[in-house]
Amino acid sequence: MNPSQRGNARTPSLKVSVENSSGGQETFHFERTFRIGRTADCEISLRGECVSRTHTEVAFEDGQWLIRDLQSSNGTYVDGERIQTAPVGKKSTIRLGQTGPRISLEVESPAANQAVPTETEVQLSHYVEHYFGGHDSDGNAGQHTMFVRQAFKHVQSKQKKRYRSIIAGLVLLAVGVGWYAFYEHEQSRRQRILAENLFYTMKSLDLDIAHLQSVVMGTHSQMGMEEIKKYQGRRNEMEKDYDHFLDTLHVYDSKMSEQDRLIFRITRVFGECELNMPASYVAEVHKYIKKWQASDRLPKAIQLANERGYTSNISQNLLAQGLPEQFFYLALQESNFDPYISGPVTRAGIAKGMWQFIPQTAIQYGLRVGPFVDQRRPDPGDDRHHYELETKAAARYLKDLYSTDAQASGFLVMASYNWGENQVLPLIRSMPANPKDRNFWQLLAKYRDQIPLETYDYVFYIASAAVIGENPRLFGFQFDNPLAHETTTNP
Repeated sequence: MNPSQRGNARTPSLKVSVENSSGGQETFHFERTFRIGRTADCEISLRGECVSRTHTEVAFEDGQWLIRDLQSSNGTYVDGERIQTAPVGKKSTIRLGQTGPRISLEVESPAANQAVPTETEVQLSHYVEHYFGGHDSDGNAGQHTMFVRQAFKHVQSKQKKRYRSIIAGLVLLAVGVGWYAFYEHEQSRRQRILAENLFYTMKSLDLDIAHLQSVVMGTHSQMGMEEIKKYQGRRNEMEKDYDHFLDTLHVYDSKMSEQDRLIFRITRVFGECELNMPASYVAEVHKYIKKWQASDRLPKAIQLANERGYTSNISQNLLAQGLPEQFFYLALQESNFDPYISGPVTRAGIAKGMWQFIPQTAIQYGLRVGPFVDQRRPDPGDDRHHYELETKAAARYLKDLYSTDAQASGFLVMASYNWGENQVLPLIRSMPANPKDRNFWQLLAKYRDQIPLETYDYVFYIASAAVIGENPRLFGFQFDNPLAHETTTNP
């Protein structure tokens, strides 16, 4: 949401209260026209299925505040009735759609008028006007009055000279402070640009390493392995420089909560830049963390994976492909680590196993499908129910997505894995094939309305589970980080 805006002082201020994602209230004051909607260029930007891109406008016209619906899909409601245009009363409540966000509007009272001057104040004003009102040519003034006026003029002249020098000094000081502030701002802006460019250069190098690894794995070339080590060493040096930029820019400052720090860390682990994440992203991850906290699904799935040895097997296969081991939580989202689960019947067939491979993709990655391929039941002859074989295939599939369509973005890998061929991959492939212009932030900015809700939820459930997994007890869970034995150090 944008900050409060001020306009014409004669317009009565409108107090606007909006419930935020954490359940608290955010209050704004407006004295000029503002819009409410889902896009970032609205003065009040809200998420929600009922909220249109530009949903409602509130304007001061003909001496009163008016609410105007901007042809929204779900309508604007005032006191339960759908409106096109309606005046704002002393206090009004509007709702975006029948079940959308509620917004309270209150016209604030103007400041009280100045008090009527007292008799003493009137007399004092008379004497000020008589002696100091600038009537030098008044022939009716007495000698005493003229002396007073001349003395005042002399004192006033000296004071003006003194004030001129003081004002000149203050102006120079203000110019100096303003220039320094501008210089600092420009330096910070340039450093952010350099840091962001460095980050996406690292991601481009990740792609080069991934492609080289694919070639070397097929040939087992010792020279190729040495070349990969050189690339990885160069990448590590670039990451140190990037960390230095983050320290200089105070991205991970002392005021940041440990929970937010983990969100930033996991976001970077999955290949997205901390410096240009959407303003609402951290709050959105917290919303999905609360969904995990309201269920016992996460601890039960982690316990199952640990007891049956799935955790170490999945971690080893992901690391062997040079992928973040936090993709472990993708299997959790797919199946709760149930190797015998079957998905619904779809046009692409029935997905089966812990990683929910459809038949075509399973065959593509070397898995044998069984005689019950068209039935929703476990099949001993289907490799998709053998978690070691399926996990190896899944790691290779994730690596292929990572190094091609997803352009080293873990979040785009998730989106592609969930619903790639039908809807998401065409959107991803429409963006330029480089990490700076093809990443999850760009996908949200350009195609948020076209991303299926299932895919959006899918990505945020995995990201939030990975955040919790870094320090479960910080979030109220009674288990330890399942990947702690492999966790690497990051900011």
